[in-house]
Amino acid sequence: MGGAVRSVGRALHLPVTGAARGIRRATHAHGAGESGLGKLIELHAVNGAGDVMITVALASTVFFSVPTDEARGRVALYLAITMAPFTVLAPVIGPLLDRLPHGRRAAMAGAMLARALLALIISGAVASGSLELYPAALGVLVASKAYGVVRSAVVPRLLPPRFSLVKANSRVTLAGLLATGVAAPIGAGLHALGDPWPLYGAFVIFVAGTFLSFSLPPAVDSAGGEDVALLAADEEHLHGPRRKTSRRPGLRTVGPAVTHALGANAALRCLSGFLIFFLAFLLREHPLTGESAAVSLGIVGVAAGAGNALGTAVGAWLRSRAPEVIIVTVVAGVLGVAVVAAVFFGALLVACLAAAAGFGQALAKLALDALIQRDVPELVRTSAFARSETLLQMAWVFGGAVGIVMPLNGTVGLMVGAAFVAVGWLSTLKGLLASARHGGRTRARVA
Repeated sequence: MGGAVRSVGRALHLPVTGAARGIRRATHAHGAGESGLGKLIELHAVNGAGDVMITVALASTVFFSVPTDEARGRVALYLAITMAPFTVLAPVIGPLLDRLPHGRRAAMAGAMLARALLALIISGAVASGSLELYPAALGVLVASKAYGVVRSAVVPRLLPPRFSLVKANSRVTLAGLLATGVAAPIGAGLHALGDPWPLYGAFVIFVAGTFLSFSLPPAVDSAGGEDVALLAADEEHLHGPRRKTSRRPGLRTVGPAVTHALGANAALRCLSGFLIFFLAFLLREHPLTGESAAVSLGIVGVAAGAGNALGTAVGAWLRSRAPEVIIVTVVAGVLGVAVVAAVFFGALLVACLAAAAGFGQALAKLALDALIQRDVPELVRTSAFARSETLLQMAWVFGGAVGIVMPLNGTVGLMVGAAFVAVGWLSTLKGLLASARHGGRTRARVA
């Protein structure tokens, strides 16, 4: 009897341990285990799973549970309440994190623990309908962005030999996407048990992430006193490191390549925010041919997620010495698809545009991260990531706000989305190509 019990236990245990070993081999391959990048990949997967649990809970509360007209007002209120304070807080996230006495591992752990506790607060607010939902959602957003800023600044410190920055960034991002894809249906299943259950799941996940943060190598911690980055490309703003006698922090320009890449990414992020809200309301009132509103939203969501995952996967193996060329190419491709989808509006083209937008946003963001990691000195790199993330988030909110107020006309709406991309592409095309021809500020390995 004892032998039979042990055999059954091994049979049940083997799939779990086998899957865990397979995941560990994948995340630690090609030197990622020795450098510590593998542990960061696993931590980012935990981060993605926790975030999607909270997203599932908030989506049902803010959007799907009310009529369209009321949903517009509630979504707009959510954006205003959460994003207005965030635009004030976000620029100080980077410098604040740089000055934490225990470094970046503690910052990541703190961001995880904060979201774990806020998930419990949101669960109570969802159950009672309390207004605590909005400040708690703001706290989750700030903690999530703080984690993202630190994570982006940590990647160069964990780069294995013969590993490009684009490839490392894409591996980390792809792990987050895969974890999101696995956790999303689990969150939906938990939501069927009750509104607070996905938030309880998020609490457990983020607590695990808190402990996992401290397993990162000590190399990720940095000394305090990093400088402040200025999102400017002209030589007038280029100053040396902060002098000991100076009371004001010095400013370092991030360079023309980064500023132009940031403008192009902002255009794609604006399109993303626009499509999320515009298509959400449009497909509720006018579903795709032969489909219900829920299925229509699901098709577009799956297409966008697949495009995002594909863009991240392409970044994992793409070999290029010029991230600028990657950005120019993908933005041009998204613009072309947007124009075609607007002119010949239809179900297939809407799904194609969602996939193209997801693909372009993922790949262009990887290239932007590589440019910041390549061209911006480490002295101000974390601050540069914080400021760039703030600008991209504001672009997303602007696009989402336009999507909320737009009339529900597919052709007109997609033409507006195409105009966002066209403005961003045309205004940055010349600068990005010029930067690619000159090889950027440095010859560092980026792809």
